[in-house]
Amino acid sequence: MEISTLATYHCLAFVWYFFVAYSIAHVKTEERPSEVFLYGGQWKYLTVLNLILQAVFYGVSFLADVLRLIKKLRCAKCIISSRDLLFSVLAFPVSTFVCVSFWTLYTYNRELVYPKSLDGVIPLWLNHAMHTAVLPFALLELLALPHRYPAKKKGLILLGFVAFLYISWVLWIYSVTGEWVYPLFALFNPPGLAAFFAGSLAIIVVFYNFGEFLNRMIWGDSIVILDHKWKGK
Repeated sequence: MEISTLATYHCLAFVWYFFVAYSIAHVKTEERPSEVFLYGGQWKYLTVLNLILQAVFYGVSFLADVLRLIKKLRCAKCIISSRDLLFSVLAFPVSTFVCVSFWTLYTYNRELVYPKSLDGVIPLWLNHAMHTAVLPFALLELLALPHRYPAKKKGLILLGFVAFLYISWVLWIYSVTGEWVYPLFALFNPPGLAAFFAGSLAIIVVFYNFGEFLNRMIWGDSIVILDHKWKGK
């Protein structure tokens, strides 16, 4: 894909995610169900944090495209490395996890993740923008250009560290409010909750490996050529 086309796509994707994040952040306070928007506001939900993550990723991607267009290749190399790290370790696996886990649990029992009381607050399009569209965007990014994945150990350590931070945030909110971020967590005793978190981490690791596999299958030797190209700059 031409750099100018990539720049346009990444700019539009950034604007889209910024708009979606803005929309969910500005849900009218008086319309918010009290049992949902307590301590931590929207920022306790993985879905909302993922919107911010995607906006940052596409913003970095757009910056990399612009630097390549104006021939600032030394700066572009650094930004592209950050872009690829963001995509491989966080943007793809988290988006995939958000979409698959949300709709799986929603189908089983929506009250565990998205209470019916939210239907009158969050429009249907916004629900799908947060929980459905994130996966096609991630897959389109894979198809648009090759991404250099870090060494497996490094990638998994970074992914595990971010997962640890989010789990710590969830537990902190419970310690302060006595309420779980998701009603689902109240179904488990401590060992069961630990097993659930471990299982969720295992699933997101699978999605990390799946993204790496797709990237390699789609682009193959293009990734190696790209590495040599940037090392020569």
